[in-house]
Amino acid sequence: MIEVTRCSIISIGFGEKRYAYVVSTHEDPNITNIKLDLRKYPEIKKALQSKKSVIINDALNDPLMASVKDMIAPLGIKSIVVMPIIHRDEVIGTLFLRTSKKKRFTDREIRLCKAIANTTANALYNAFLFEKLENEKERLKKLAITDYLTGVYNIRYFYHRLEEEFSRAERYGDPISCIMLDIDHFKKINDTYGHRTGDLVLREFAQLIRRHTRKSDVFARYGGEEFIILLPHTPVDGAVVEAERLRNFIKNHKFKGIKNEKITSSMGIACWPVHEINTADDLITLADHALFRAKSSGRDKIVVSKQLRKKKDKN
Repeated sequence: MIEVTRCSIISIGFGEKRYAYVVSTHEDPNITNIKLDLRKYPEIKKALQSKKSVIINDALNDPLMASVKDMIAPLGIKSIVVMPIIHRDEVIGTLFLRTSKKKRFTDREIRLCKAIANTTANALYNAFLFEKLENEKERLKKLAITDYLTGVYNIRYFYHRLEEEFSRAERYGDPISCIMLDIDHFKKINDTYGHRTGDLVLREFAQLIRRHTRKSDVFARYGGEEFIILLPHTPVDGAVVEAERLRNFIKNHKFKGIKNEKITSSMGIACWPVHEINTADDLITLADHALFRAKSSGRDKIVVSKQLRKKKDKN
C-alpha cells in the first residue's frame, strides 16, 4: 500500500488541451466532474504531454512547481505522483497522488502506481465511450424534436405533446388553450431583403417567442412563417393575456437585417372546454380559423374563436 493524503482519478476528454476533470477521489465519493485548469496543475500537464510518470519528492522546491508554489503551500502538499493512464497509446487521464509528508517514493510504490493506472485504463475508457454514447443519444433526441431552421420544437413533437396534454385536460377537467400566430407581411420581407434574411428573421422571431413563453407552454414552428403555442391549464382569458404580452414583445423588438421596419404578428386563440372542441385537432383548427380572421381584419390583432360550445339541453 502507498500512504498518501489525497488520491484522485483525473480524466481528459479527446483532444482536450487546457482542462482535465476529477472523475473520482478517495476524499469524497460525491466529488466528481470537477474541472481543473491545467495551467494550475503543471505536474498533471507534464504527465499528459510526455506520457510518462511525474515524481515530485519535494513539491515546494521542485522547479516544475515554482509557478504554483504559493497555491500548494497552504494545502500542505509536499510530495506528488502523477501516473498517466494510457489506453491504446493515448493518454486519457492520470492517477494523481499527493501527500502532506515529504518523502521519496520507492520503486515498489511506483510500480504499484503503474499497475493501478493500467488497471484503471479500460474502465476509464469504457466510461468515456458510455458518456459519448449518452451525449450522442441526447443530441439525436434533440434533433428529432427540433425545427432545423428556428431551433424551436417541430410540429411532430408538438402533436405528440398536444395529444398528451389534451387527454390530461379531458381527464381532470382543466382548461387548455392554443395560440396560432404568424408574421404579418412575411412575403414582403422575403421579396425585399431576400430569403436568407427572411430565414434569419424567422429564427429571431422564434427565439424571441421562446424566451418569453412560460416553461409549461409548448412552442413550435407549425410551418412557413406560422407558429403555434399550447398552453396547458390556461383558460381563454389567460391565453389572451399571454398573446397580448407576446404581441407587444414582437411589435417593440428591433429585428436585425431589415433596417427600421417593424414586424407585427397576428394571433388566433381557441380553448377547451369553452369552444366547440371534441378532439385535439379541433383545438388547432379553431385557433387557425381565428388566426385567419385576425389577418383578414387588418393584422397585428388577436382574435378568439367564436365557436362556443353549445350548452346541453337539460330536458
